[in-house]
Amino acid sequence: MSDLLSDEEISEKAPEGWEREGEEIVRTFEFDDYLEGVAFASEVGELAEEEFHHPEMRIGYKVVEVRFTNHEAGGITDADVEMAELVNDVR
Repeated sequence: MSDLLSDEEISEKAPEGWEREGEEIVRTFEFDDYLEGVAFASEVGELAEEEFHHPEMRIGYKVVEVRFTNHEAGGITDADVEMAELVNDVR
């Protein structure tokens, strides 16, 4: 199990566009249309399966919200930060 990151480490390591909300890091991605967002969510889902670290995602009209936390550790770990970086690369 990964160790929890301190508040300072989260602030320093959170990738561009990601913000902390409680015990999660969160980013909302915007798209030109609904189906573009759905395709993005599908790509993130495939990536999550490959890495075996799954986000919570909410698909809206022209937006997809992605949230990472480590439920076993009870908060944000390096694995969450690494996945957020990989998701940024999908976009």
